[in-house]
Formats: sequence, structure tokens, C-alpha cells
Amino acid sequence: MFARILPLFLATLSLAQQPDPWSAAELLQPAQLAATLQSPAAEKPYIVCVAFPVLYRSKHITNAKFAGPGAKAEGIDDLKKVVAGIDKNREIVLYCGCCPMEKCPNLRPAFRTLKELGYTKVRALNIPTNMHTDWYTKNYPSEAGSAGVDAPKQ
Repeated sequence: MFARILPLFLATLSLAQQPDPWSAAELLQPAQLAATLQSPAAEKPYIVCVAFPVLYRSKHITNAKFAGPGAKAEGIDDLKKVVAGIDKNREIVLYCGCCPMEKCPNLRPAFRTLKELGYTKVRALNIPTNMHTDWYTKNYPSEAGSAGVDAPKQ
């Protein structure tokens, strides 16, 4: 029995110890994104939410597109559809905010996928606690419901 459990344990341990797929320069602070979104002159990034549907439906960053949870194959498939046709050199900001970023199951797979697809300016929004604490309570640009995009299917 131990011989069966050991490989599974080691595989899980190695996944938990993998470094984040983004560099420090690819990690975007909430205040920086909020300032960009609030500036009439700033070029706006393409923002994609990779959180669970209930979180997106309740509230999300203004004009964010919904791709679904990055931890699920369906979410990755939806992510590919959401970015299809987007210039590979356009800035794309991914965010989840379901939980503390260090534990988030959705952001890392989504980030890796976009990089593997050849997108060159992918950034991860740094949400250390959750969206409520790190974005909404600071009155950063947000909207309720599925305004401006198709309603989440999941």
C-alpha cells in the first residue's frame, strides 16, 4: 500500500512546490490596474476573470470577460475562446480572487495556458486575500452581474 501512496504523495508535493508561472514584472498590483482603468487616456488591457461563475455574476472588474475557472478543463477551453482573435501582443490581465492568491486553483493554469498559446503580455492581478478585500472595498472599478458579456454557462 505504501508503494502506491508514495508516488501520489510525491507528485502532489512537487505540484505544491512549483514556482508561480509569472515573473515579478508580470504581477500587477490592484491600485495600478485601477488607476489605468480610471484614466481616460490610458490604453485599457483586456481583462479576463478565471473565477467561479457565482463570483463573476455577483460582481467583477469593469468590462472583464468571463472565462470560467482555470482549474477545470472547461474553463481553459472557455479561456481559449475568450482570447481567440485577441492580438498576441495586447496586454491581458487575468484575475480570480476566490481566495488568497497563494492558494488559488484557477489563476496559474490560466496564466500558463495563455503563455503556451503565445500571448506575450499576460499579467496576473495580485489579489493577496480575495476580491472583496483587495478590490471592491477600495471602490475600484467594478460592475455587478454579467453586464457587457455573455452570462457564465457554468
